[in-house]
Amino acid sequence: MAWSGSTRRSRLPKNWPSLRRRVLRRDKSLCQMPFSDGRLCGAEATDVDHIIPGDDHSMTNLRALCAWCHARKSASEGGTAAARTRVLIDRPRPTHPALEE
Repeated sequence: MAWSGSTRRSRLPKNWPSLRRRVLRRDKSLCQMPFSDGRLCGAEATDVDHIIPGDDHSMTNLRALCAWCHARKSASEGGTAAARTRVLIDRPRPTHPALEE
C-alpha cells in the first residue's frame, strides 16, 4: 500500500478533501500531465498531485492527474530521493582480460 510507512497523509491539511474536489473541478477531472511534445495526457483524473513536492498545498501547486501519470511521477521522485542518499564507492574500472598485459 502506498501510504504504509509514510507520514504524508498526516501532513495533509485538514481541508484536503475540499482542496482535492476543487482541483479536480478546476481541471475538469482531466489529467494535466504534459507529454514531451507539450500535449496534455487528458485521461480521466482521479488523483491530485503536488507539482513541486512538499507541503505547499496552494491551488497553484496542485493539479489533477490520472492514476498512471501520478504513479509514474511519484516513482520518479522516489528514485531521485533515494539516489541522493546512496553512498558512492569509487572503484577502479576493470580492464578487459584481453587488454591486460
